[in-house]
Amino acid sequence: MEFEKTSEREEAVAAKIVDAAYSVHKALGPGLLEKVYEVCFCHELSKKGVSCQRQVDMPIKYDGITFDEGLRLDVMVEELIICEIKAVDKMNPVWEAQLLSYLKLTGKRIGFLINFNVPVVKNGIKRIIL
Repeated sequence: MEFEKTSEREEAVAAKIVDAAYSVHKALGPGLLEKVYEVCFCHELSKKGVSCQRQVDMPIKYDGITFDEGLRLDVMVEELIICEIKAVDKMNPVWEAQLLSYLKLTGKRIGFLINFNVPVVKNGIKRIIL
């Protein structure tokens, strides 16, 4: 099975996402609320010249109808990559399934599930590519 390669732009943005997560975790460590990590993560991205939006409402299209009560994405980066932010002791597999669904429904290819409540942030970053 052959997959479409990610673009240079996607890879450059993805690298900045990982770098921003490392910066936030290094400064704050684990143990805070998701909202705190989310706002600081977006601040780090903006410092790197990367645009992002927090708590993005995405309508759902079903059976030819658009429902406004659809998805709420934690962070949309450069209108290209979806980041779901967590601050939990244990990751739930349903969050990965949720991110996969978000990618499929929005037509995006790359998503990150980032858990800041870990001793070492590299263990809290999961990259998903469709």
